[in-house]
Amino acid sequence: MNPLKANWFPTRSMEFWLSRFILIPATELKCGGMVVACTFDHRIADAYSANMFLVSWAKMANSKSPLTEVPSFNRSLLNPRRPSQIHPSLNDMYIPVTSLPPGPPKMEINDHEDHLASRIYYVTAEQLIKLQALASSNGCKRSKLESFCAFLWKMVARSETGNDVKKLCKMGIVVDGRSRLADKNDLMASYFGNVLSIPFGGKKIQELNEKSLNWVADEVHEFLECVLTKEHFLGLIDWVEAHRPVPGLAKMYCNGSEEGATFVVSSGQRFPVSKVDFGWGAPVFGSYHFPWGGSSGYVMPMPSPAGNGDWVVYMHMLTGQLEVIEKEASHVFKPLTFGYLIQLNFVTVMY
Repeated sequence: MNPLKANWFPTRSMEFWLSRFILIPATELKCGGMVVACTFDHRIADAYSANMFLVSWAKMANSKSPLTEVPSFNRSLLNPRRPSQIHPSLNDMYIPVTSLPPGPPKMEINDHEDHLASRIYYVTAEQLIKLQALASSNGCKRSKLESFCAFLWKMVARSETGNDVKKLCKMGIVVDGRSRLADKNDLMASYFGNVLSIPFGGKKIQELNEKSLNWVADEVHEFLECVLTKEHFLGLIDWVEAHRPVPGLAKMYCNGSEEGATFVVSSGQRFPVSKVDFGWGAPVFGSYHFPWGGSSGYVMPMPSPAGNGDWVVYMHMLTGQLEVIEKEASHVFKPLTFGYLIQLNFVTVMY
């Protein structure tokens, strides 16, 4: 027997371990539609990889669409350098789990009045353009994602109580490293695995509340800019290798007593909703669900399946934060309804 298999599968079948990596329940609706859910273990695959799987699966099921993009499992694409070159900034971003400070008592977590809840909203293209204009009012044009994140950062800070204004509110943004590492290597674009970094910024709640949107957008741009390079991701590969086999964690999750709310924005703008066609029509709707533990929030903006410039935004946030967002930013974040989906003029099949 292969020694690797002997180590990984001593008493369980391959099917058992695969079921721990991916589960796909399908639910047929009375109207004739169908909901298809697909769970992934994020330690093995990121959202980009999940997208590749869904599109490939749909193409294989639909004989009219031949499989043109084959995923790459070549781990040598992420080999560390010799000698390693680890920039000090990486130690400010990541920490080995063995170095984590002790967490709060379990009773403190269980008795917390606020809890995480999931909601789905849509943001119109018109509102996104307005946010971008406000975020770019100092003469430096910011992207829609930077503008959206800056606005959301201010909203989350506003949800904190007056006694917490000196605390830090931290926001991270997930960045895919494939395009940074690709060069002329086409295999990197189809790499199946995790190629992510999570830069973050932390600002006092009072500062986020008082400063203008374009100032906050500048802060977002600044902490994002430092990781949008090939060198950053090569250094991150070296950092992971230097701490192997101990897993690492983004430091933004390590809240101290002086720190407040924490959340991550992961861009789903490349989620190919229209391409996940199994042969009976394009999906009406597609979204993510990411119910991780702890008290950190998670936000995933995705393009509307209509392709009209609207965004569909999944949020997994503290209920207090969601209440403030719905109260003070209802003109931006509108609850996703069946009526909105009907207006998209798609077929009635739902995934």
